[in-house]
Amino acid sequence: MKKNIASLCVAAALVCSLSGCGSNTAAPADTDNAAIPATEEAAAEAQTPVEATKTPGILGYNLLWSDEFDGPELNKDNWNIELRDPGWTNNELQAYVDSPENVSIKDGCLCLKAIETVDEAGNKSYTSGKVNSQNKQDFMYGKVVIRAKVPAGQGLWPAAWMMPTDEQKYGQWPKCGEIDIMEVLGNDTSTAYSTIHYGEPHGQQQGKLVLEDGSFDDGFHDYSVEWTPGNIKFYIDNNQVLETNDWFTAVEGEDEKPYPAPFNQTFFVQMNLAVGGDWPGNPDDTTDFDNAEFLIDYVRVYQKDMYNTNVTKPVIEMREPLEDGNYIVNGDFSDETEDLEDDVDWKFLLAQNGEGAAVIKDGMIEITSTAEGDVDYSVQLVSWDIPIKKDSKYRITFDAKASKPRNIVVAVTAPYVNWIRYFPDTELAITDSWETYTYEFEMTDKTDPRGRLEFNLGHRGSTETVDITNVRLEEIE
Repeated sequence: MKKNIASLCVAAALVCSLSGCGSNTAAPADTDNAAIPATEEAAAEAQTPVEATKTPGILGYNLLWSDEFDGPELNKDNWNIELRDPGWTNNELQAYVDSPENVSIKDGCLCLKAIETVDEAGNKSYTSGKVNSQNKQDFMYGKVVIRAKVPAGQGLWPAAWMMPTDEQKYGQWPKCGEIDIMEVLGNDTSTAYSTIHYGEPHGQQQGKLVLEDGSFDDGFHDYSVEWTPGNIKFYIDNNQVLETNDWFTAVEGEDEKPYPAPFNQTFFVQMNLAVGGDWPGNPDDTTDFDNAEFLIDYVRVYQKDMYNTNVTKPVIEMREPLEDGNYIVNGDFSDETEDLEDDVDWKFLLAQNGEGAAVIKDGMIEITSTAEGDVDYSVQLVSWDIPIKKDSKYRITFDAKASKPRNIVVAVTAPYVNWIRYFPDTELAITDSWETYTYEFEMTDKTDPRGRLEFNLGHRGSTETVDITNVRLEEIE
């Protein structure tokens, strides 16, 4: 069982510089007017005044607003407590309610707590907390800094994010835009994500920080975004995880709105602790709801004196194919120095309980698996940044064999456009002899300079070794 994180917040509050929780320093006594307790019991019950935390400045910025959560209750001048029924979005299980059990101030932290209830028939239901600053602390452009501690547990999904004040200005989500300052999945608290969503079709760009030691539920961490006209940067513990200036928004069949829409309108901050949903999956018997608390030490919003709004959308250059027309670099794996861990050319990836390795040798790549994992992409080989142009036709070819017959999945995907498929996930049977596989597809979606060719070996009922070579993706019309 984990240590109670509320207790940790109490202890950490005594050393503000280490924990970030609100200060518990006693205010100087007013000896002329102080009430003197008549008994020892009254003295023990006397409340020690709490000195408000002075929000620090940031060079080049002015403080726009902040909440250090030092008061006895949630400051309703800054926050609304949002009410939502279960299943309102993402197939989440919780109801967001206005209850002191779900939303409270504890020892200088905002505490959003998820609660599981089991009825006499054994049916489970969930309540949780969500707050937002809509129509109270809305702003356009600035730097947002949030210090928080997340809970661990399957199905828990804490988030701090931003949505536009007027969601209908450019149309409903995702056309309206969304800025996710931080998200952590409770089943893997070693990784934190920062993301923007936009456009129609739905586009997204995501960065993440994976801790080599420890996890984000071990203590408080800093999450921030710097939002300026035409540029958005995300930081986790002062590590930049994403910088982007390439986005769009449009209504299907219409021209794009003038850049930098949709991120040129007022947004508000919101924070919540979701339970279940499409991304984290549902809780299970291992989920510790006694400690399912999302603790936020502070929210600070800063702005510069002025911003240059005269910005234009950057032109993304479409990478040219190689001289032989192939868009796949090192498709014959003749370069054995290829780094399979970076985001250039080829990369080997493992996820969701997949285990394995990849090595380039003898003019091919050899992929060995020791655990197939839970999903297709649990064991995955990808080729990055392939330009896929609207109304063009393409051909994929490659040679492959396996140590024993087995199946794999091939696809051309859009990691920056909500993972849509330009060439759909296609399962194929690989034999123990070299064979050539050929597929053709037509690009009907918006031109994408950063498509991705995938070979997925996970979750196919086999861990047999797969060899691949002579990979080509070429435009044929």
